[in-house]
Amino acid sequence: MAIEYLGLSAINGPMVVLEGVQNASFDEIVEMTVDRKTKKLGRIIEVYENKAIIQVFEGTDGLALRNVHTRLTGRPMELAVSEDMLGRTFNGIGEPIDGLGDINSSLRLDVNGKPLNPVTREYPRDYIRTGVSAIDGLMTLIRGQKLPIFSGNGLPHDELAAQIVQQASLGDDGESGEKFAVVFAAMGVKYDVAEFFRRTFEESGVSDHVATFINLANDPVVERLITPKVALTLAEYLAFEKGMHILVILTDMTAYAEALREVSSSKGEIPSRKGYPGYLYSDLASIYERAGIVKGKHGSVTQIPILTMPNDDITHPIPDLTGYITEGQIVLDRSLHGQSVYPPINVLPSLSRLMKDGIGEGFTRADHQGVANQLFSCYAKVGDARALASVIGEDELSPLDKKYLVFGREFEDRFVGQGNHVNRNIIETLSIGWELLGLLPKGELDRIDTKVLDQYYKPTDPDHKEE
Repeated sequence: MAIEYLGLSAINGPMVVLEGVQNASFDEIVEMTVDRKTKKLGRIIEVYENKAIIQVFEGTDGLALRNVHTRLTGRPMELAVSEDMLGRTFNGIGEPIDGLGDINSSLRLDVNGKPLNPVTREYPRDYIRTGVSAIDGLMTLIRGQKLPIFSGNGLPHDELAAQIVQQASLGDDGESGEKFAVVFAAMGVKYDVAEFFRRTFEESGVSDHVATFINLANDPVVERLITPKVALTLAEYLAFEKGMHILVILTDMTAYAEALREVSSSKGEIPSRKGYPGYLYSDLASIYERAGIVKGKHGSVTQIPILTMPNDDITHPIPDLTGYITEGQIVLDRSLHGQSVYPPINVLPSLSRLMKDGIGEGFTRADHQGVANQLFSCYAKVGDARALASVIGEDELSPLDKKYLVFGREFEDRFVGQGNHVNRNIIETLSIGWELLGLLPKGELDRIDTKVLDQYYKPTDPDHKEE
């Protein structure tokens, strides 16, 4: 029989201290009843002799030292999981908020997940099509990969996230019968942003294969720390138990890390770089590493974490540590956004480290790798031509440098920029790439095999515009 404890010893921000506790365990869930009517959940984050420090998910509003009854459940935080969760909307700790009733499931899983034996991991191969040319063509997302989007305040990462949710599929080579779904988790978002996501998914007709977890900016900070774990628990169940391919989008990991900093400060822990706890790296890794493919299982978990870089600083601890854990990054650029290029993806600092093994013959098209390499190379030379033009003037440039300037403008307008309702398949993306390469002399294209070049290269009229 569970023991119930009356009263608290101390209340400090989102945490409370309970004394005289017996057999308490780290990460154990406790049920708290306030004034014999309001129920709150908490999690034990520290045990010292007969004291337990408890994080209260719903916040400590209304709690007093004498009006709380606390019961230890003897189990960690768990989520009732079911395929019926697709098409539903939940709060940050997995409770339905769409008015459609509770999830009926006898299966409850620990939200912290189980450690995955690295030996059982399978190397990611097939790609996921996002319909966004800059991503599919130059930094292809592979099933089982974790590929973050580095953004900044005011940049359209929310629009890009919604577009990816609407357009993502298993690609043109996806085997018939393979199931694909999206788990979307938003942390610390404003109400209007949450409403934008809900309305967009509903109007585009994709909400039936999307499970949405929303933690609002005015929701308790502690709840924010659970949201990505709850979302990934459902993703792992659908992938590894139901054989589905799951794309998990987590936004905004900066809000998550700041919640971690706030809770760490409340606990009195010694801060590390910029006030974040010293375990920020391992904490982020515990989330990001829950992506992948397991041998013998049909499904996969692919992650796109989105984070806003404070002051657009890519060396800030959050993007810096994220880059060490993940397999590449997609970087949004403020100057491209200022030129009304959408999505404003800066391709030069962006990359996908697993791309080379999931494209080419049998996956996308044989010329894909060559086209990507050549577009990267040519766009890098555009920067040199622009720097020279800013010094001596565009009229004084050589004919070749002028062609690179034209290529740069066309590349940003037609390949990177495509509008937030345009869904391109990989053939359309590669065709636009070849049209752009046709703006340059054949002798400049030194990253593509000669046979492939002879097959696809055609000089392009620089005045040609996409319909």
